[in-house]
Amino acid sequence: MRKCRVVSNSVFLFPGQGSQFAGMGLSLAETFSEAREIFARADEALGFALSKLCFEGPEEELRLTENTQPAILTVSVAAHAVLRSRGVTAGFVAGHSLGEYSAVVAAGGLEFEDAVRLVRKRGRYMQEAVPPGVGAMAALLKLPAGRLDTILSEASQGEVVSAANLNSPDQVVIAGHAGAVARAMELAKAAGAKRAVALPVSAPFHCALMRPAQAKMRGELEDVEFHDLTVPLVNNWQARAVRSAAGVRQGLIEQIPNPVQWVAALQLLAAEGVTSGLEVGPGSVLSGLVKQTAPSIEMAKRGEAKDFD
Repeated sequence: MRKCRVVSNSVFLFPGQGSQFAGMGLSLAETFSEAREIFARADEALGFALSKLCFEGPEEELRLTENTQPAILTVSVAAHAVLRSRGVTAGFVAGHSLGEYSAVVAAGGLEFEDAVRLVRKRGRYMQEAVPPGVGAMAALLKLPAGRLDTILSEASQGEVVSAANLNSPDQVVIAGHAGAVARAMELAKAAGAKRAVALPVSAPFHCALMRPAQAKMRGELEDVEFHDLTVPLVNNWQARAVRSAAGVRQGLIEQIPNPVQWVAALQLLAAEGVTSGLEVGPGSVLSGLVKQTAPSIEMAKRGEAKDFD
């Protein structure tokens, strides 16, 4: 491996749930020994062929949250391993929800085997926190500024509904009880939102209904050794740059029932002088959000073998 060159005005961004697809990571494993090693380590750590699920599906099994989360993490870390083998690392890391674990691994804060076992449990605990059909999530697109809080307050009617992902100035994802989310969608459309789209998710992530999952993950995270990071992580919970092991662990605990502060995170990166970034892992959703929120950061993708040509 070459000695890594830190590009201080750059960031590695790692995707979260929803970026998965059958076949992801296959070209990486076929082309790069570093990536093959990561998939082999994941299979051994979990005790089943996660690599086969990534490469071949089936889609319905890959969409199960307890499978999706370790699968995306593994593909992301495999892509990052190829980057490291080429001697380049970034001045900052960040990850969207689940992707924060990939970012922590990339910055040396957590061993990969610990991370892949943690996110499999995270997916299971999140799924178990809310019975099927009780919760929901929806994306509100181009909601007029200043209307969100009033809409959520009016829609709640004693139930939970709150912002889950503050993804861009034009996109907010909400989560909570299914009835309250449905009411918020109608109120958002009446208030002038361009669209209100129900999301095909298995649980209402990043809202107060995830408190049971947070309680279980707190114990899991406190049982695992964290290290101080080699470069700063801009976290989801507070959109703050953290480097200490304790700060990283606390952020992973608090992100579960709290919204992903992605707009604020990207704005912080731009304010810190970041001008370029790589989306490391499957899909290209984050690059689009960067374009909407912090267009001064020029993005490229590194998730398949062809991206490294």
